Amino acid sequence: MAKPRGLIIFDCDGVLIDSEVISTETLRQALYAHGLDVDICYVRATYLGRSIGVVKEDFRRLVGHDIAPGFDADFLARLFAAYQKELSPMPGIVDLLAGLATPHCMATSSSVERASLSLEVTGLAPYFAGNVFCASMVASGKPAPDLFLYAARAMKVDPTACLVIEDSEVGVLAGRNAGMEVWRFVGSSHFDTATRSAARANSGVRVFDSMDEIAAALRED
Repeated sequence: MAKPRGLIIFDCDGVLIDSEVISTETLRQALYAHGLDVDICYVRATYLGRSIGVVKEDFRRLVGHDIAPGFDADFLARLFAAYQKELSPMPGIVDLLAGLATPHCMATSSSVERASLSLEVTGLAPYFAGNVFCASMVASGKPAPDLFLYAARAMKVDPTACLVIEDSEVGVLAGRNAGMEVWRFVGSSHFDTATRSAARANSGVRVFDSMDEIAAALRED
C-alpha cells in the first residue's frame, strides 16, 4: 500500500505551463543582446530549471565581467511579452488540479513576478492562491533541497509525505535531496523522443508522458 501523501509540490515551467521552449529561446536572445552568444542547446542544458542567479554566474565565467544591471528587466520584458502571446497551460493540468483532493503548492526557480504572470496568463492562479514558493525565498536554488523543504514547512507537511512533480534533472535532484518522492514529467514540448528516452533511462524516478497519466497514477495510489 502506498504511503499517504500530505502535499503535492508542482514545479511551474515545463509542468504546470508549457513554457520552456518560449523561456529558453527568450533567454538566449536576451543574453545575445547583452554580449553572450550561446546556442539553444547550451541554454537548455545549462540553465533549464535553475534560477537567474545561475545564469548571471555563468555569464561572468564566460565573458569575464558581470552582466549589465538592466539584464533582469530586459529579460523579463521580453519574456512577459512572449508569454502574453504564446503561453498556455500544460494539456490536462486543469482537469488534474480541479480533481485534486490532496493539498498542493507550487515551487519554482522563477522569480515571484514571473511565476505570478505565468499563473495569471494561463488561468491557473486560483489553484495556487497563497501557495506559491520561489527561489528568491531561500538561500540556495535547485538542485539544493532548500526550496522544496521551505514549501513543506510553510504547508506544515513532513518532507517524507510530499510528492514533487518536476520536469528538469536539477528539479528531480532537488526533490530527492529533500527526501521527497519525485515523479518526472516529460510531456512538455521541449522534450523530444531522445530526451524522453534519456529521462526514462537515467532519472531513477517514475516518468510520465502526460498529465492524464499522472492523474490516473494519483487515483491508483
